[in-house]
Amino acid sequence: MNFNQKLDHAIEKNNSLLCVGLDPDFEKLPESIRNVKNPQFEFNKKIIEATADLVCAFKPNSAFYEARGEQGIRDLKMTCSYINKNYPDIPIILDAKRADIGNTNNEYIKFVFGYLRIDAVTLHPYLGHETIQPFLELKDKGIIVLCKTSNPGAGEIQNLIVNGEKLYKLIARKIVNEWNKNNNCLMVVGATYPEELAEVREISGDMTFLVPGVGAQGGDVEATIKAGLNKAKKGMIINSSRGIIFASSGDDFADVAKKEARKLRDEINKYRV
Repeated sequence: MNFNQKLDHAIEKNNSLLCVGLDPDFEKLPESIRNVKNPQFEFNKKIIEATADLVCAFKPNSAFYEARGEQGIRDLKMTCSYINKNYPDIPIILDAKRADIGNTNNEYIKFVFGYLRIDAVTLHPYLGHETIQPFLELKDKGIIVLCKTSNPGAGEIQNLIVNGEKLYKLIARKIVNEWNKNNNCLMVVGATYPEELAEVREISGDMTFLVPGVGAQGGDVEATIKAGLNKAKKGMIINSSRGIIFASSGDDFADVAKKEARKLRDEINKYRV
């Protein structure tokens, strides 16, 4: 089963386009969790158990684990292993924004897909096709390329005019027409720019988008869904991190996360009709 098939299965099983971002900022963890042996893993475990029937994917961001050195990497590995063992139908996306030259990529691939056993990874396109080709060759994995990101300063580079059109559109066309030979490409397109999201949808056909920016970043759910759905009323992995996992700072964080995840999942579905 390749990534897109696994994703479609999870979407159908849970009737969900929601992805929960497992971004356990150590300073924001409840005090009772911070004092245990593997705090980020224990926090994630409770979030995963509370939301696994409401999501189409989980997305850990590598930075929150790398910041704690070997302890954080251990917690990331434990998190991925826990999902793979207990919720094997739910894909894992590593938000790492990798892509580099030569043998560096091969080492990234060993870490992401070998050691962590991740299903998909985010990549940046800035170094060109050469640097993501080793990833593109992995036919069963999801290769998620940054296109139009959700941050306020995204337009500084991504909106530059190149060959008569904005750079993010050029990137979208390259992904669709040149890089997706194995039908394993996806794109990152932010919810904070619904007009641009609609433009990229027009370029990309039914390709799936990873869509950050809903929740804490202020992306509007209705506008996002109407701009980004494909013809099958899918084609989106809508990520929310802080708005779900840190909806409560107390020991009830998992219960509150479940409520917020269900609320957002149902709101998304309301506009899929």
